[in-house]
Amino acid sequence: MIGPALLLAFVSAVSVTVSGAAIDLQKKATCVYHCGSICYWQSDIDDALAKGYSLYKSGSTLGSDKYPHQYNDLEGFSFPTASPWYEFPILSTYSVYSGGSPGADRVIFDSKGKFDSLITHTGASGNNFKACTKG
Repeated sequence: MIGPALLLAFVSAVSVTVSGAAIDLQKKATCVYHCGSICYWQSDIDDALAKGYSLYKSGSTLGSDKYPHQYNDLEGFSFPTASPWYEFPILSTYSVYSGGSPGADRVIFDSKGKFDSLITHTGASGNNFKACTKG
């Protein structure tokens, strides 16, 4: 018979494959933002932010939309840092954007690399964005 502590250790280390991507079940408990039905963990946000800011600092971009690029906040969000802000894709596949389709979700950061928020086209009208929800 397996004791409760051993069972918990086994279950917390299990990975599940969903649509070809391995997802660590332990991450589910640490969801930081939801963009539509997608749950992003801190590591996903940190990875997208690091890549976007690194490209910004080097003057480089990726993809036909040239990410990262300045985000003008036409929707009127209230970000914790001052403009200018920049947007960079955060992917629902949990891999770091390297070009191609950017998907619906973006990480927003300032010119010093400070995180501001996640926003999404999911559920927004036209080409607008709406805020992703915390937690």
